[in-house]
Amino acid sequence: MPNPAIRAVIWDFGGVLTESPFEAFDRYEREHGLPPGFIRRLNTVNPDRNAWARLERGEVSLAEFDRAFAEEARAAGQTVSGSEVVALLYGAVRPAMVEALRRCGEHYMTACLTNNINTGTGHGLPASDERAAEVERILQLFDLVIESSKVGVRKPEPGFYRMALDALKIEAPQAVYLDDLGINLKPARAMGMTTIKVASTEQALAELQEALGLALRDE
Repeated sequence: MPNPAIRAVIWDFGGVLTESPFEAFDRYEREHGLPPGFIRRLNTVNPDRNAWARLERGEVSLAEFDRAFAEEARAAGQTVSGSEVVALLYGAVRPAMVEALRRCGEHYMTACLTNNINTGTGHGLPASDERAAEVERILQLFDLVIESSKVGVRKPEPGFYRMALDALKIEAPQAVYLDDLGINLKPARAMGMTTIKVASTEQALAELQEALGLALRDE
């Protein structure tokens, strides 16, 4: 029986509905002789104003990001193309998670709250032309989509989460939030949301089923 205390399920996109881009980062680092974890560490330096943060808030173009990211990499002793890193962001879709989203939508409001970039394709989710339609089909399952590149705010800034709650007209304890990054879950949890850190499809669906009281996959 659906949990009556919950009114909405809020989803991150990359790393939740798709495979984590960190797997692609790891491959890129191995192929280019970079220190393991270099890209992720670089994105933690000056996290509110670095090239990555400004791109996700829509403050710089892809070309400007490419130059700024390369400069940050050089300052850290490595050569990395920002545009090549952007190309790694869109992982394979996780069909079981998309099916769970669809089933959630039969009983609860659903929202996508995503840090993304302005790709000029009508949405800010990184995708090649051939994958754009796949992204759009998933986005159409949501009642609400809020993209950092369009609103100028990003996770983990608390105002980003508040936008979703206000748009859904709910309070934080009435929401479940899924993300693959602990730093993004912390503000949601502090506000009162039920949070699920997505480490794997099986683990996340088990926790979400327990929180909602719904069967989200075929046994």
